[in-house]
Amino acid sequence: MTVETVLNNARIVLADEIVEGSIVLRDGLIAGIDAGAGRSGEDMAGDFIIPGLVELHTDHLEGHYAPRPKVRWNPIAAVLAHDAQVATAGITTVLDALRVGMDDDADMNSADMRKLADAIEDSVQQDRLRADHFIHLRCEVSAPDCLAAFAHFDGDDRIKLASLMDHAPGQRQFVDLETYAYYYQRKLKLTDREFQQFCEKRMAESATNSGPNRAFIAAACHQRGIVLASHDDATTGHVDEAIEQGVRVAEFPTTKEAAKASKAAGLGVLMGAPNVMRGASHSGNVSARTLAGEGLLDILSSDYIPFSLIQSAFFLGDVVDGISLPQAVAMVSKNPAEAVGLADRGVIEQGRRADLVRVRLDDHVPVVRTVWRQGRRVA
Repeated sequence: MTVETVLNNARIVLADEIVEGSIVLRDGLIAGIDAGAGRSGEDMAGDFIIPGLVELHTDHLEGHYAPRPKVRWNPIAAVLAHDAQVATAGITTVLDALRVGMDDDADMNSADMRKLADAIEDSVQQDRLRADHFIHLRCEVSAPDCLAAFAHFDGDDRIKLASLMDHAPGQRQFVDLETYAYYYQRKLKLTDREFQQFCEKRMAESATNSGPNRAFIAAACHQRGIVLASHDDATTGHVDEAIEQGVRVAEFPTTKEAAKASKAAGLGVLMGAPNVMRGASHSGNVSARTLAGEGLLDILSSDYIPFSLIQSAFFLGDVVDGISLPQAVAMVSKNPAEAVGLADRGVIEQGRRADLVRVRLDDHVPVVRTVWRQGRRVA
């Protein structure tokens, strides 16, 4: 049986323009786009219709599973809570980031990550979820257990992206040791001497493990068709290494130098939507607004605040000259979808998936009124 829905009286955000008119949804796909009045259907009252958002890097799921130290929630319930939050923020496709390789101070282990991956897969198979879920492996290549943890995901076809990370002090995200101390010494309540020993251990582990683990994971991902991302690149040397390893996405470059080199090499440059909203990185690194203003930003990620993704799409043009709403929306839909090979979604055009979001602006805040995934209302 054919299922058809018509959304009329809408401001439709297409790839390069905004048109007023209607959209026809049929059997999960966009069947037509008509400018002007004329069709009967559901009245959108002049609200925006944008493509469903595509999220490549959210750390949000772990917080639902481990909401307090030593507390573990039912993994399926955690996935459902996370799913409800991302869907009502307009995200219709999400790559749930799971850690591979743990620090000594971590409250979770690789078995926990596998439980969450299994809960995602089970929830997909049982049709429990509002959004379309895939997995992003955040590979801490400096960790001694990185490869053993990576092995827990052998044969998992839900993995679309793997990022190669090294959070050791003195480089990448934490070139400034004062920033590292503010983040870790306070968090772990270490004395100055204990913090010095902590740093020395992290740097030694990085020197020993980072190179071999990067090479192994990069080769494994190429063999399995998993897209690779670099993480926190700070120098042209970091970018050269990423290019050599076949990286396609540059996550959170920490300097304009690294972002410029990544863009020149054809990598998709990804930055955090919270960075856009705050006007600065929480680690003191380069501003996403600066990169957007210089044409060096391709993709936005909600990172740790799901709603920041849709906020940033409607806010970026207000603070960066030359960024239109269709361009900003592409950074949270079309561009991330293309970066991980999801060519069936991310833009409103005939034949694409009917993943759509109805949005009304209220005092400059986007209000998500309705969300459709494959033509079915999910929020």
